[in-house]
Amino acid sequence: MGTVDDYLGELEVEDRAAIDRVYALARTEVPEAEQGKGYGMPALVYRGKPLISVMRAKKHIGIYPFSPDAVSAVADEVNRVEESGLDKGTIRFQPSHPLPDEVVLALVRFRREQIDG
Repeated sequence: MGTVDDYLGELEVEDRAAIDRVYALARTEVPEAEQGKGYGMPALVYRGKPLISVMRAKKHIGIYPFSPDAVSAVADEVNRVEESGLDKGTIRFQPSHPLPDEVVLALVRFRREQIDG
């Protein structure tokens, strides 16, 4: 077990499924990512740097790619998803309206390329 697995174990079923899906997609794109922490949050870590964190907030699920540029890279696609939104460093969505796989993969790919930089 790791930090992400521990966090998932604490969640309600619907939230767990939505959050685990994002982490699973991230692991598909960056299979060498490991469970760890980024800014105190459970996260996938790649080459010693936080790649992505996904957490339940009071009114939404937040995806934190630790990069405003990564958020900007997928902003247009996120804004097309009902009940989703974003700000400088966070992408928000509802479990009932998940982000498309392609958007999550593009976000993770962008962040990985930043880390590889």
